Amino acid sequence: MHTLHRRTLLAALLAAPFAARSQRLEKVTVAGWSKPITEVTPLLVDADKGFYRAQGIDLAFVPGAGGGDAIRNILSGQADVAFTDPGSFFAALDKGEPLRAIYDIYPQNVFNVVSLKSSGITQASQLKGKKIGVYSLASGTRQALQVLLHGAGLSESDVTVVVTGVLNFAPLMQGQVDATAATDTGLLVGRRRGLPEVNVLEVGKVLPASSDLFVVREAVFQSRRDALQRFLRGYRDAAAWMIAQPQEAAQLAVKRAIDGTDPALNLEIIQLRNAASVSALTQRQGLGAIDVDALQRAADTYRALGLVQQRLDMRKVTSPDLLPGRRGEPG
Repeated sequence: MHTLHRRTLLAALLAAPFAARSQRLEKVTVAGWSKPITEVTPLLVDADKGFYRAQGIDLAFVPGAGGGDAIRNILSGQADVAFTDPGSFFAALDKGEPLRAIYDIYPQNVFNVVSLKSSGITQASQLKGKKIGVYSLASGTRQALQVLLHGAGLSESDVTVVVTGVLNFAPLMQGQVDATAATDTGLLVGRRRGLPEVNVLEVGKVLPASSDLFVVREAVFQSRRDALQRFLRGYRDAAAWMIAQPQEAAQLAVKRAIDGTDPALNLEIIQLRNAASVSALTQRQGLGAIDVDALQRAADTYRALGLVQQRLDMRKVTSPDLLPGRRGEPG
């Protein structure tokens, strides 16, 4: 009996590593452009919903202050995937960084420049000589401002750029800046916090292109294709869930997002992000489909702006290979 017990125990000990190995998750770290806020709920709820664990992925999130931060965090090896804006992607490519975009998170352009009604600023040309807030010098808001100015025949040297912090309309309300570059969710939060009547210049009317992409280093793309594909399946399923169940997502954001204390505000933010996640192309090809032609037009605009020096060929630095397709997408 004693010998049998020892054999059973030995068999169990030998089997344990194999059992653990079969259940082991592969870690994928996402570098965000922001802190863990409501609008990135699909990256925050795996403990509740298990979208990534179902794909064998242990998801981690590294916060940042702008898309440039997200790129730096993948270049330094602190993360595998950057949640970044196209402008930051273009700037890194222009410096010779070997990067690849693998998923279009928000095919809609969500950037704007906001001023108080009392300022009388209704056209981009009227921004000349004004102080304009941006989230950070490494953020998409700064590049969106540059695009808007370019469309009006102006450049950044025609205005004074002031760093105000993420989702921060206080400097505008206090008269420290004449206008501020923001996102649709930033404007929504500002209005909830007492922002008076405003004029909104939509950058998407000047440049209808993606707001955010998942970007990886080429070496990671080549060496971790399977893990990246499973991560994208998890994200696609999480984004599809948020589209289908916005109320549940808003409730979970209360628990998981640092700015998620108000479920009603969470719901409004989530609905804006859901709208930004879909396009005519995603309806045909599935969430995450990259409009390479629109991205090319954006890259060419950035070159015309002088923000990048080289002509960037988007067909060489985008890849649909890992996209999960239509499975799980509502509609």
